[in-house]
Amino acid sequence: MNWDASYDVVVVGSGAAGLTAGLTAKLQGMKSLVIEKTDRYGGASALSGGALWIPNNHVMKGAGVPDTHQQARSYLDSTIGERVPAPLKEAYITRGPEMLKFLYNHTNHMRFQYAAGYSDYYPEKPGGFAQGRSIEPLLFDVKKMGTLVDTMRRSTMSTKGFTMNSCEFHKVNMMRRTMIGKTTALKLGARLLKSKVTGSQPVALGEALIARLRMSLAEANGELWLSTAFKDFIVENNRVVGLLVERQGLELHIEAKQGVILSSGGFSHNQAYREKYLPGPTDAKWTSTPEGQTGDIIEPGLRIGATLDLMDKVWGAPSVIDPNGQPFFLVAERGVPNMMVVDNEGKRYLNEAAPYHEFVDNMQAHHTETHEAVPSWILIDATAKSRYIFTGLFPGQAFPKSWFERGIVKSAHTLEELAQQMAVPTNNLIETVARFNAFALTGCDDDFHRGDSAYDNYYGDPTLKNPNLAEFTKAPYYALRLYPGDIGTKGGLVVDEQARVVKADGTRIEGLYASGNCSASIMGETYPGPGATLGPGMTFSYIATLHMAKASKKQQRATLLKV
Repeated sequence: MNWDASYDVVVVGSGAAGLTAGLTAKLQGMKSLVIEKTDRYGGASALSGGALWIPNNHVMKGAGVPDTHQQARSYLDSTIGERVPAPLKEAYITRGPEMLKFLYNHTNHMRFQYAAGYSDYYPEKPGGFAQGRSIEPLLFDVKKMGTLVDTMRRSTMSTKGFTMNSCEFHKVNMMRRTMIGKTTALKLGARLLKSKVTGSQPVALGEALIARLRMSLAEANGELWLSTAFKDFIVENNRVVGLLVERQGLELHIEAKQGVILSSGGFSHNQAYREKYLPGPTDAKWTSTPEGQTGDIIEPGLRIGATLDLMDKVWGAPSVIDPNGQPFFLVAERGVPNMMVVDNEGKRYLNEAAPYHEFVDNMQAHHTETHEAVPSWILIDATAKSRYIFTGLFPGQAFPKSWFERGIVKSAHTLEELAQQMAVPTNNLIETVARFNAFALTGCDDDFHRGDSAYDNYYGDPTLKNPNLAEFTKAPYYALRLYPGDIGTKGGLVVDEQARVVKADGTRIEGLYASGNCSASIMGETYPGPGATLGPGMTFSYIATLHMAKASKKQQRATLLKV
C-alpha cells in the first residue's frame, strides 16, 4: 500500500470523544490525526451542556462529595441492569476518574467544577445521588484561541449575550422567585459588562469543553483535518491498518499503525436509517445534532464483521420546532409549575418533569398505543410565562410574532378557545386541567408522581410546596407543539471493555476501536445522569488510546530485543 499519510492513531470525529482520543494519543507519545467530515470541529459536543457524568472523580472529591466505587456500581446496576455487560460498566467507573485526572495532570486547560445539586436522573435508586455526580467545564475565553476559534462549531442557542454554566442557569431561571436567582442575574450582567470592557469572549457549557480540548490538542501538537470524510476501512491480514478518506475532492489512504478510533456521532440525520431502525414516527428534522451525523461507519463496519446494538434507541430530547425549522430542546421548561403536557385527546399521559430521554420513550410508547402523542402539546399559563425562562425567552418576554404566524404557539383567554385552536376535545382538556389543579392544591400528583424525585425538583420552583406543581388558572393560556427530538442516537458498533470493536462471535476486529455515539451506548436503554453521553465517549477514547500505547511500547521493546 502506498500511503498518502502515516500516523500511529487515526481518529474519526472531532467532538469531545474524538478530541480526547487525539489528545491522549499525543500525550502517550503517539502521532495522531483527528479527521472531521464537516468544516467545523466540535460535533454535537459543542452544542451540548458540556457536563460529564463520571462517578467518584477528583473534582467531586475536591468539593467534598462522598462518592465511592461501590456506590457507583450499585447505581449503574440499578439503572442499566444487565442490558450492558458488567465489564463495560466496571471499566467506566474505574477508568473514567482516571481519565479526568490524566487530563488534569497533563494539560493546562482541562479544568472542571462540580455541578452542585444537579441530581442524578434516578437519585432514589440504590447508589443514586440527589446532590448529583456531574461536573462541568470552567468558563473559557475563546479569544485565547486565536484563529482556532474560527472553525469551532458554535452553539445556536440565544442567551442574549449572557454567558452562564448549567448551575447558574438553574439559579437564574428563578430570578423572579428567589434571592439567589436575582443575585445570579446580577452576576451574569456584571460578567457581560466585563467582557465588553475587556474584549474577552467567555464561553460555557459544550463550547467551553470543546475549546479546552482543542487548545490542549494544539499545545500537544496534535493534528486535526476538517472537511475530511471517512469513506472506508483499509484491512490487511484481518486487521484495520488505515482509512480511505476524501479530502478536498481527493481520495487519500491514511495509515494507522496502532489503530483507528471511531469517535463520530450517530445517524440522527440519516432519514433512511431512522426509518429502518427507530420506532416511528421519526424525522431527521427533529434532531438537535449537527448535519454531519449520518451514520457513515455503519455499513463499512458491518462489512468487516462488526455487530450493532441499541439501534432502536435515541438520546431523547423533547423539542419545540422554531420558525426556522430548528428544534429547541426543552430541559428546564418541563420542570416549572403552571405547565402540563397533553396528547391530541387533551389528556396528560406522563410526568412532564421526568428525565428527557424517559420523556421521549414514554411519548413514543403512548403514541404507539394511541396514535395521539406525536406531536403532543406543552401548555403554560400567564403565571408561568411571567415567572420563568421558557424557550429561551426571559420571564414576561412575549413569544415572537413569527411563532404565532407559523402556528408554533397557540394562545387563548379561555380553555374552550384553546382546545378549539389545538383541535383537541374541549371537555377532555377542561377535565385534565381541573384534575391537574386539584393535584397542585394538595402538592401531590397522584397520576404521574411529578415532583416526587429530587431530579424533578431541580428545575422546579423552590418557593412552592411541590416545586413542580402550581395551578393552571391565569389567562392567557399558551400551547406549543412538542416533538420527540433527540440529541443523538444511542446505537452503533458493539465494543468491549478496552473499546475494541467486537464481532458477533465475540472476537475483536484488530486495529479498530470505537467511542461516542457511533458505538452502542454503555448506558444501555437508560440515562443515569447529566453528562452520561460525553463522559463515556471521553472515557472509552482514553481507554482505547492507552490500550494502543501499551501495544506500541510492547512492539518497541520487541524490536529492541531483536536488535
